[in-house]
Amino acid sequence: MRPLVNEYAPYYKRYVDLVEGNEIVPVLESQINDFLSLMETIPEEQKAYSYAEGKWTIAELLGHIIDTERIMSFRAFWFARNDPTPLPGFEQDDYVKVAGFNNRTLLSIVEEWVQLRKSNIILIKTFDKDALHRRGVANYNQVTVQALLFIIAGHCTHHLSVLKEKYLDK
Repeated sequence: MRPLVNEYAPYYKRYVDLVEGNEIVPVLESQINDFLSLMETIPEEQKAYSYAEGKWTIAELLGHIIDTERIMSFRAFWFARNDPTPLPGFEQDDYVKVAGFNNRTLLSIVEEWVQLRKSNIILIKTFDKDALHRRGVANYNQVTVQALLFIIAGHCTHHLSVLKEKYLDK
C-alpha cells in the first residue's frame, strides 16, 4: 500500500513519487539487480570522480545511499516496534565527510549496500499491516513505517539517477 501524503514530511514527496506501484518489497528486491548492473559499469579508478567542485565522489554518493538506508530502516524498525521515543535527524554531509568512503574499494561499498538491503528486506517482510501503519517522530516530523520504506526506495532511485546523469553520462 502506498503511503498517503500525511504519512511523511513534504520534503520526502520527491522520493515517494519515484516509487512505482503499491507494493514496496518487490521494488526493493528489484533495485538490487539494478544497482549491481550499474555498479558493473564503474571501474575502480573512477570511484574518486566528482562532477563538480564540492560535490561528492562516486564512492561518497554510494556511501550516502548506504547511510540513509541504514538510518531510515532503523527508524522503520523503531516505529514498527511501537517505540514512542522521537528520533533525531542527521546531517548527511557531516556523515559523508567522516565515513572514509574514498578509502574503500567500490566492491566493499557495493557489498555493504547489498547486504544491508537484503537484511532490510528480511526485516520488512516481518512487518504486519499494523506495524506498517505505525507512526513515529523523526527529525521533528511524523512518519509511518510504510512511508519510510518508500523513502528508502525512492532515495536510492534518485541517487542512482544522479549517478547515471551527472557522473557516468560523459
